[in-house]
Amino acid sequence: MGFNSFKLDRKIMNGVRALGYATPTPIQLQAIPPVLDGRDVMGLAQTGTGKTAAFVLPILQRLIEGPRGRVRTLIVAPTRELAEQIHVQIVALGRDTKLRSCTIYGGVSVNPQIQKLRDGAEIVVACPGRLLDHIGQKTIDLSNLEVLVLDEADRMFDMGFLPDIRKIIKVLPAKRQNLMFSATMADDIRKLAHEVLRDPITVQVGHTAPVNTVAHALYPVEPHLKTALLMELLKHTDTESILIFAREKYRAKRIGQQLEEAGYKAASLQGNLSQNRRQEALDGFRSGKYQILVATDIAARGIDVSSISHVVNYDMPDTTDAYTHRIGRTGRAAKTGDAFTFVSREDEFQVKSIERVLGSKIERRLLKGFDYKKPAPARDTEFARPPREPQRRKPQARPTATPAKTSAAPRSAAPERPEQGGPRRSGPRR
Repeated sequence: MGFNSFKLDRKIMNGVRALGYATPTPIQLQAIPPVLDGRDVMGLAQTGTGKTAAFVLPILQRLIEGPRGRVRTLIVAPTRELAEQIHVQIVALGRDTKLRSCTIYGGVSVNPQIQKLRDGAEIVVACPGRLLDHIGQKTIDLSNLEVLVLDEADRMFDMGFLPDIRKIIKVLPAKRQNLMFSATMADDIRKLAHEVLRDPITVQVGHTAPVNTVAHALYPVEPHLKTALLMELLKHTDTESILIFAREKYRAKRIGQQLEEAGYKAASLQGNLSQNRRQEALDGFRSGKYQILVATDIAARGIDVSSISHVVNYDMPDTTDAYTHRIGRTGRAAKTGDAFTFVSREDEFQVKSIERVLGSKIERRLLKGFDYKKPAPARDTEFARPPREPQRRKPQARPTATPAKTSAAPRSAAPERPEQGGPRRSGPRR
């Protein structure tokens, strides 16, 4: 069955053909018809299954007729990267429709966003925080909204956006079509779906198990040897594009630096980066400027690069769902991919959970010639945060002081910063 079976407008089909789409994915086959019929839909699908087009195509079909110059569809996404990815797909699929889309998220100037809203965007792709800012400043009018999409709802929960989502929903017209997509159906997601969706159709694709185009392997290793093993593994692996996951922002940054020092074209993606640097890292990874991208789970949301050949879990993910999200970024578009996971003794419980989902044991591998017996250093020098330089206060002039009082001052003076353990000054701040 091809896309012609959906009877989409010719202008939309031009975008479908331009992107080279030939056969709908399972989530598209299940979701597009009820969305076209105006039904509320709960979609359970992992990253990389084609879910974005599953809601973008029927939305374009709905909006191609009717008024222009007002916000008719709102798509809420957890991260700036995902918002941009959705926007890019809307522009590509709707290139001949003259429908306008814009993105709204923090970390960049608000003025260009206000201008695009004033210019009459019909589709807004937004992150919750900045969207609430626009609502509060009355720079966005949602009174004519027809369709609400909550994408990656599970990640919005993980990132603490549930209160913001509820605030947004309160200002929307009661009569609207609602679409919600999530990789998991935890109790919190089920509760939100009950609040938002009306008589929904539930479509589910690959909800529990990771995609079957990925080969899995575990590399048992002591924590202090992970970086050395990573460097050695890269020498022995024929790679195209590698995504490495680390547990914390500082670890991702440090691993990226070590790879660069070793001569690899590498970048890190973590929450402390400015929006411009985040976008540069993503664009560089997509274009091939960077062969390796090191990221944390949250920073990696929205990465959609079809040519990723390997995912390396430098640190074991906290949950089975997180593992599924991570490795779902390889083995796409009918290609095969590899997922390598470094595991230590404390990770065994999580390994068993993942194996239950896969339905089989994961192969354990040892790298020939690697020294697994090298002792751990006395202290962590690799990921230890550098000590902060002491902040020296400028000496304050005192009106009068006898030599005796001056010599006693250091013993009685209280430190300025309460975290150093001393009492606060009682006098006014200068």
